[in-house]
Amino acid sequence: MSHAADTSLHLSPRWDAHGLITAVTSDATTGELLMVAHMNADALAATLATGEAHYWSRSRQELWHKGATSGATQRVVEMRIDCDQDAIWLKVEPAGPACHTGERSCFYRHVTDGGLVRDPPA
Repeated sequence: MSHAADTSLHLSPRWDAHGLITAVTSDATTGELLMVAHMNADALAATLATGEAHYWSRSRQELWHKGATSGATQRVVEMRIDCDQDAIWLKVEPAGPACHTGERSCFYRHVTDGGLVRDPPA
């Protein structure tokens, strides 16, 4: 059964109780999953206005322009929102690593029966 919000062409994000929406970010060229973060209304507005990814830092409680200090910006090529508008998908051209550890992707480890296995260096 379809609801009007599920098929609407009006951007109407469904913020959680903290005023946030999940943002999944992938490389626009390779499709590689780079990171998962959160946006608030200001981060979404800044992303739309500048064409570069902005997020809400839950740990620092502040707007975060990805790459503002590291230079590893993310130019947004495409932005999508899911059917019930509670998750955003950014396809970006990264200008460096996505992860604060210096890894290209935040998802650089595999979960196995014995724990974690690190990807080989790129």
